[in-house]
Amino acid sequence: MDLDRRTLMTSGLGLGVAATSGALAQAPVMGTELKDLRGTPLPPETTEYVDLWPKGPAGLLKTELSEVVKTAPTPPLRRLVNGVIRPRLAVYRPQKPNGGALLVIPGGGYTYISVDNEGHNVGRVFSAQGLTVFVLYYRLPAEGWAQASDVPLMDAQRAMRLIKARAKDFQIDPARVGVMGFSAGGHLCASLATGYGAPVYAAVDAIDAQDARPYLCAPIYAVISMKPGLTHAGSRSNLIGANASEEITARYSTENHVTPQTPPAFLLHAEDDGAVPVENTLAFRAALKAAEVSVETHLYPKGGHGFGILSPAVPWSDLFLHFARQQGLYSQTNA
Repeated sequence: MDLDRRTLMTSGLGLGVAATSGALAQAPVMGTELKDLRGTPLPPETTEYVDLWPKGPAGLLKTELSEVVKTAPTPPLRRLVNGVIRPRLAVYRPQKPNGGALLVIPGGGYTYISVDNEGHNVGRVFSAQGLTVFVLYYRLPAEGWAQASDVPLMDAQRAMRLIKARAKDFQIDPARVGVMGFSAGGHLCASLATGYGAPVYAAVDAIDAQDARPYLCAPIYAVISMKPGLTHAGSRSNLIGANASEEITARYSTENHVTPQTPPAFLLHAEDDGAVPVENTLAFRAALKAAEVSVETHLYPKGGHGFGILSPAVPWSDLFLHFARQQGLYSQTNA
């Protein structure tokens, strides 16, 4: 499926589905055995799910909203989910846990959630390396919620707190839980990394006493800014509205909120990304460097958008694992 830049920049549907036919061709077809880039079979898709909110999330205004699962219009099949009214985590438990954990946030322009390409595939790859991985199914802001612009961050904060609160059950160290997000999910990842303490919801139980700060963050080909001309137009429209004020735009532009307390970051982007300009990643890197936060950056000349974790054209999973070990998310001896 070839999508030009104008189509991608004006529609949330460009995100999460790869921007080039080459990227689509490299991904595995659902129903076939999934292998990593070395050809090693990966674990099966998980059947374990954990709800985020004990009585369901608050603030649903559109009572007829229901979850819908679609597939991308061209092969290989990839599930695209919207209408999430039951925010939850898909849990990938490794055979040999190394104590480290990763919250994974798929993208989709805040229009849908690309749960396979940027979610379950990531869980299967990294759980095979000993990390316990949690794939986030989060609410989408433009679907009829109170405090619409904050509902994704509510779910991300709650997810991080729940993971830490249940660390013993998951066989992880609660102090070592990172976050990774893709595209618009990368914006949510960066929002959590910079806004983990923002009071976006009232505590509902003891879980909310947990600190929502991630140990490290990895926004991948991320929408970082909401500034016109820099952002992805569909993500901006869905999150804050196409005509949002300068004040609101600044509030949801994550590069504005980096501090020395922002966790160390792993950044990855393709310079020919036709959906989310690489300048988003460069702006976040500049803010991190100014705050003296440790940051590792990888820019690929080609790769387009939405390549996920299994494209041989952009082989980056080992780069992240090396970064994670260096940062102490897990040790080499336990991997």
